[in-house]
Amino acid sequence: MKKEFKTESKRLLDLMANSIYTNTDIFLRELISNASDALDKKHYLSLTDTSIKADNPYIRIDIDKDNRKLTISDNGIGMNDEDLEENLGTIAQSGSLKFKEQLEKADSNSIIGQFGVGFYSAFMVAKKIEVLSKKVNEENAYLWQAENAEGYEISKAEKEEEGTIITLWLKDDSEEKKYSPYLDQDEIRLLIKKYSDYIRYPIQMEVEVIADEENKEPHKELQTINSMTPLWKKDRKDIKEEDYDDFYFHNYFDYNKPLKTIHYKVEGSTSYTALLFIPSKAPYNYYTNDYRFGLTLYSRGVFIKDEADELISDCFRFVRGLVDSDDLNLNISREILQQDHQMQSLKKSIDKKVKSTLQTMLKENREDYEKFFKEFGLQLKYGAYENYGQNKDMLVDLLLFKSSKEDKYVSFEEYISRLKEGQNDIYYACGESVEKIKELPQMEKILDAGYEVLYLSDNVDEFLMNILHDYKGKTFKSINNADLNLQSEEEKAKIEKEASENKDLLETLKDCLKDEVKDVRISTRLKSYPVCLVNNEGLSLDMEKVLKEMKQDAGVHADRILEINPDHPLFAALKKAHDDHKDLSDYAQLMYDQALLIAGLEIKDPAQYSKRLSRIMIEAMQ
Repeated sequence: MKKEFKTESKRLLDLMANSIYTNTDIFLRELISNASDALDKKHYLSLTDTSIKADNPYIRIDIDKDNRKLTISDNGIGMNDEDLEENLGTIAQSGSLKFKEQLEKADSNSIIGQFGVGFYSAFMVAKKIEVLSKKVNEENAYLWQAENAEGYEISKAEKEEEGTIITLWLKDDSEEKKYSPYLDQDEIRLLIKKYSDYIRYPIQMEVEVIADEENKEPHKELQTINSMTPLWKKDRKDIKEEDYDDFYFHNYFDYNKPLKTIHYKVEGSTSYTALLFIPSKAPYNYYTNDYRFGLTLYSRGVFIKDEADELISDCFRFVRGLVDSDDLNLNISREILQQDHQMQSLKKSIDKKVKSTLQTMLKENREDYEKFFKEFGLQLKYGAYENYGQNKDMLVDLLLFKSSKEDKYVSFEEYISRLKEGQNDIYYACGESVEKIKELPQMEKILDAGYEVLYLSDNVDEFLMNILHDYKGKTFKSINNADLNLQSEEEKAKIEKEASENKDLLETLKDCLKDEVKDVRISTRLKSYPVCLVNNEGLSLDMEKVLKEMKQDAGVHADRILEINPDHPLFAALKKAHDDHKDLSDYAQLMYDQALLIAGLEIKDPAQYSKRLSRIMIEAMQ
């Protein structure tokens, strides 16, 4: 007798077939997973009931192109009429979940309790469905039939072997959607490899085999399509390095061996196994918007999602790999993860593992870590800076910078381990390259004084230092900071005297440059260079330069201070010119433009700069 689905079930069925699943390919994954579930149940029952034999488990796929039929069968626990009514007649019942509750004391963790309603995804591709099933230790078999999701019938049937056979009559092709590809063995093989490759039972299919020396004619052969045992489920002691490398090459299409492989298992409130890889080379598009990141997610060996960026922080987006968890709360379609504490817990745990792995590499294999940092260090810097430094504490000890100390990479920890006595700041200098930073006028005296300087050559570095602010109580300070305060008391007294004696000269120069600088001062940091530009607290010269390059300066400028070296012959010449009441406008502007060029900043009017320089040269040669 034909029965109608209940009103609520009809509504849900319509959603299942038309809304919840965005990809019709998913139906095969669902049916195979249900078959695997049935085999799991049979296996667990056989552990306590010797009358139940769970030998030679299988899942089989058969294709009948002529009749547009696709069949998925298994020799699992099977269903009787009550099971068919409960699990298929009333949608949203989960036989697996009830079974799991009954086996709380048994090892039932691998039963997929959340997937009971996935069967109805088959209505996306099928106009008619039959389920023929015989339950273990029962004599009768039963047939469940439904057509166009209008209703269903359950009747007695004949079946020798226990288990379930699901037969789908595929819909006819239309302009909008083609269903015939699901009758192609190569397409089915691809879907099995993508979604169900690591189901632990053999998924078999009769495939066409081309003629060879042994078989002169083409023939059909029953083959196992899936790999069954995923690499990450194997014991690490049984896996060779080349096995990991082969897996990486095959799955991530990288010609270079991974720099580091991370394979581990976590037991807890959310248990999972992870197989992660740190590449040795950044992909060509890594630092572009086109690059997609995230880990592949499996649940009990069943593919759930690719590029799951919710599993790992953006700062570790270079990590490739997968996560397989038995404990995830998945929604009805298994396509979208519930945003709950489990996902946050997974992400936190994976981030922690990646960080600890990198820290160990930094300490124990410095050469490899520096190779990694050259490829992905910029990512760590952006990660520490972004979102107002949300991840700075996690990343700060992984950062490296070239340093004036032997021109090698150093960490902040290494820097502060060799501070000069009484040094309370970590000094850094910014520039387009290490070579240009070394030529900065401000570098000479600070290096002569024995201080170490970090070389910052990436655009993000200046922003990063402002976000970090300090490391273990030592403040980051640019050598362009006006208040560098490196001189001794004796040197301070000398500079104060020099400034007082030349107060009028400094005021005249300041007046000549009133639209350009905030102040003109005697320098405490110059050695052989005549002038340099520095800035007060706030927006730095280097940050202003970066903002201009990014076209985001919005008219903002650093407070520029022109410093003059009192020991340079130029200063003596300026004093003489001032005493002779000469107009110092050209000299002041030329010094300022010179300081801009040294700092890597644009001069306002190159043409005027050239004319001014020519006039002064002519005067000097007359």
